[in-house]
Amino acid sequence: MINLNKPAAIEIIRLKSKQPNPHALFRLGVESSGCCGLSYTMAFDETINPNDIVYESEGIKLVIDSHQLNYLNGLTLDYSEDLMGGGFRFQNPNASQNCSCGNSFVLKE
Repeated sequence: MINLNKPAAIEIIRLKSKQPNPHALFRLGVESSGCCGLSYTMAFDETINPNDIVYESEGIKLVIDSHQLNYLNGLTLDYSEDLMGGGFRFQNPNASQNCSCGNSFVLKE
């Protein structure tokens, strides 16, 4: 299960309103990069692939490749605006370590 906090949902809706396709889905994922080895990815996508799992949180449809679920299951996505660098924040129970920017992590063994 993936959860969005209200501020994250509001920001995703704001960003989605700028997309050419109003039915675009919000895709979360991970890729090998960043100072800790794995980085989060976020994008709007119009396609649901056979391996995808679709969640709904706060009225937003989230798409995740099922092969990446062990990296993201239980994740809470938050959003904040502050003077020291607002943006999306990932609270991932599967991470044993996060980098200082909060966008990359090490998976628990």
